[in-house]
Amino acid sequence: MGPPQQNSVQSRRPILHLRWWIGGLLFASTVINYVDRQTLSLLAPYLKQDYHWTNTDYANIVIGFRIAYSVGQTVCGRLIDRVGTRRGLTFSVIGYSLIAMATSVSRGLYTFATFRFLLGAGESANWPGATKAVSEWFPKRERGLATALFDSGSSVGGAIAPFIVLGVYFRWGWRPAFVIPGLLGFLWLVVWRKAYYRPEEHPRIGESELKMILADREDPGVKAGASRPRWRDLLKLPQTWGAIFAKALTDPVWFFVTDWFPIYLVAKGIPLKSGLLAIWVPFLASDLGNFFGGLASGYLIKRGWALGAARKALAVFGAFGVLLLIPTVLTVKLWAITVLFALATFSFAAFSTIANVLPSDLFQSNSVATVSGLTGTGAGIGAIIAFKLIGHFSDARVAQAAHSFDPIIVAAGLVPFVGMILVLLLVRNTNATKQGLVRPV
Repeated sequence: MGPPQQNSVQSRRPILHLRWWIGGLLFASTVINYVDRQTLSLLAPYLKQDYHWTNTDYANIVIGFRIAYSVGQTVCGRLIDRVGTRRGLTFSVIGYSLIAMATSVSRGLYTFATFRFLLGAGESANWPGATKAVSEWFPKRERGLATALFDSGSSVGGAIAPFIVLGVYFRWGWRPAFVIPGLLGFLWLVVWRKAYYRPEEHPRIGESELKMILADREDPGVKAGASRPRWRDLLKLPQTWGAIFAKALTDPVWFFVTDWFPIYLVAKGIPLKSGLLAIWVPFLASDLGNFFGGLASGYLIKRGWALGAARKALAVFGAFGVLLLIPTVLTVKLWAITVLFALATFSFAAFSTIANVLPSDLFQSNSVATVSGLTGTGAGIGAIIAFKLIGHFSDARVAQAAHSFDPIIVAAGLVPFVGMILVLLLVRNTNATKQGLVRPV
């Protein structure tokens, strides 16, 4: 179904601040995405016992997801730049919702790994698609907050997933725990298909809001009507690599929290039932950190800071904050672990918001999803390497019980700091900026 005809625009009352309703839809998509994704990690302690998996076995299952997810983000990012946000996210949500439900028929290690691989491929379009939608609907001063809004869906989805998934599991078993979350995507699709169009095609946008959005796209530093850059052309730019490293050296920390935190708590000697709050609080803290990053960078821009300086300030804040993971190696107290992880994930999320908004800050609309996909692939490669190491070292140190994850936690605290340094070095104005290949920062 194509966009509504322009003669219908005049007959329907505009929706005030429509762009934020669009942002809410992107948020809802990410929430559902993460509920589906979290199902396996929440059930992992129980499935490990049922199927006699080691941590290395579990790591291999999760790596299957990450391989498809990392490759899929680059492929899907390019595809969304070709077919558009509306159609691209429609295909994505249909695909991963069906696969999430189909996981309920798994029979062992290999079938779980297969379905996780397929789920990773299906979910890989969400971030490139949402980033492209933000670039289409929001002016640059609001992109940080809009990105925080949809990115916070990962935290909210992770926070509510234990109540949905474990609630279903304890009542009906693990198979329905995969089916019920998978149904949520189809409810979202009904609203998405009715509500999402580009601003210039939307029948319910107000004239003043449309003018504001279109005026912000008019950047004299970017060539009008420029052709879509090729992957190899984009990869020659330091700005592209700055955006890639911003994700590749931070997202694995978040993936550790989402995919390994329940197993980590059990290794610390904390039963999941008593540790449910500890699972939930870091996700809530991350949600707050998303909005802090978006609001703070937007505030700095309004105060006259250059776009690049405002974004980098939050990257520095986030990198220092994630170092708070390291003191958790010194304690097995639930409250201390919870507080330190909450502060670290708050800081991570502030950095993550900046990492997610960089493609829309730096690149034209016709390559935003492509670059976002490249950053997602970088994050996926980082996660695959991290998960292989996590599985190996946690199994090798299993006899040390509560301290089996200590080297992993120390590395998780330090790696985003390296990412921050690379962002400071690579995200800058260069000759490519003067040539109109990237936007000025």
